[in-house]
Amino acid sequence: MSNLITSLLDSNVLLADAAVATAEVAEAATSEAVGDMGLFTANNVWMMLCTALVFIMHLGFAGVEAGFGQAKNTVNILFKNTLTPIIGLLTYFICGFNLMYPGFAEGVGNEVFGFAGFFLTLPEGGATTSYVGGGYTYWTDFLFQGMFAATAATIVSGAVAERIKISSYLVFTVIFVGLVYPIVGSWKWGYGFLDDMGFYDFAGSTLVHSVGGWGALAGIIVLGPRIGKYVDGKVIDKPGSSVPLAVIGVFLLWLGWFGFNGGSVLSGDPAATSFVLVTTSLAACAGGLGGFLTGFLMFKRLDLGMVLNGILAGLVGITAGADVINPGPALLVGFIAGVLVVLSAVTLDKFKLDDVVGAVSVHLTCGVWGTLAVGIFSTNPDHSFLTQLIGVAACGATAFILAFAIFFIMNKIGSGIRVSEEHEKEGMDSHEHGIRGYTIVYDE
Repeated sequence: MSNLITSLLDSNVLLADAAVATAEVAEAATSEAVGDMGLFTANNVWMMLCTALVFIMHLGFAGVEAGFGQAKNTVNILFKNTLTPIIGLLTYFICGFNLMYPGFAEGVGNEVFGFAGFFLTLPEGGATTSYVGGGYTYWTDFLFQGMFAATAATIVSGAVAERIKISSYLVFTVIFVGLVYPIVGSWKWGYGFLDDMGFYDFAGSTLVHSVGGWGALAGIIVLGPRIGKYVDGKVIDKPGSSVPLAVIGVFLLWLGWFGFNGGSVLSGDPAATSFVLVTTSLAACAGGLGGFLTGFLMFKRLDLGMVLNGILAGLVGITAGADVINPGPALLVGFIAGVLVVLSAVTLDKFKLDDVVGAVSVHLTCGVWGTLAVGIFSTNPDHSFLTQLIGVAACGATAFILAFAIFFIMNKIGSGIRVSEEHEKEGMDSHEHGIRGYTIVYDE
């Protein structure tokens, strides 16, 4: 009997131990599941915040363009900047996203073109992204990438301001954002042939900024300069409508860049995001300093415009390598970008290429420099200058040729892409929109 009682007690002990072990396993599994969900939620919230910051950049672009543009064209500029993100998101939803991420296999083949079909083709149940380890939802990914797409078109808007027809700009934006930008982007971010080569562009110095810059260059070549901009070999300044508005716009863009570059980590990883935000900010500061000093040496004045564009130049320059260039070299990348933006603006004027806000100098010149800088300063030994140069050339040639073709063909159809001389002289606001951006009403 005593043996039976002892056996029963031992069995109870074993059952109790098993129950404890099972509970511990269940608790561990639950903790792991909760931890995974917590990480997933944190990543998703961070990416949604970055999406919002990139969205705010459109307000920054609107401020910069309206501030640097003439008062008589303020409404026209704001109208374009309002419609640009609308067109960008819609075209990206219809076809752009699946052109940019067509399903190329990573590291396999040398794909150039692919298309995954119209509209969003989400995984079953709208699950998480697959090409970034499932760190956040596809819905968030679409919005984040869509904001980038619209940014490329906004770059063009500032360069061609004050003389392009609204209809021509809108048609260009639909084609450029809907087709050209995502196809070029797929070559790296969609695992196309440039990615297979080892080309690197962290957040878009080339894929976003220089692609938009090449489009801007094509536009100002086809359009020609504004009336009275170049007279008897002299460059005639056309005062902007609001310097304070331009300053606000630049600081909004700088703020938005925390999402532009910080979100390109594609997770809320603390170390990676913090590092990227530091290099981004340092490059912006150095770029502003470079623009200030170069502007002073060339123009013998404290040129606020060059400081502002220097800040943007530094931001564009570091965007390609913000995660692989250490803080010290990031300062150098930004400073050189600030110098280049001034030299580029002066060079464009020598060739009578009229860029209202300096978009070509900021986004094209400094986008190219920033991408090449990865091949010089990257901490990753696999990044080479030659590969970066090939990527810049491939993206640049494609973007410029296609943008030029779009503008050229539209210019040959009907009455062209430029407003009439009368509308340009008197201002596009009153003729195309029926209202003015700045109106002072006195009581009678």
